[in-house]
Amino acid sequence: MRARVYVTLKNGVLDPQGKAVCNSLHSLGYQEVEDVRLGKYMVVRLGNIRVEEAKKRLDEMCRRLLANTVIEDYRFELDEDKQI
Repeated sequence: MRARVYVTLKNGVLDPQGKAVCNSLHSLGYQEVEDVRLGKYMVVRLGNIRVEEAKKRLDEMCRRLLANTVIEDYRFELDEDKQI
């Protein structure tokens, strides 16, 4: 099983990297860009585990390590293990 984990800053949290990317896009001529928010994308491969247990374990992983829940939100998707 494969999990795709997305971690993003919560609304209202300052995102200096996103602002820098937005400014760079403007300087490259992409004036239509209104805002950029950066985040993290992770792929976690899981061994033989039931879907409900995988969801429980991934939620725990996110809360304990993968995301800083004070300033970040997270979500994950599970699917069959495929080549990435």
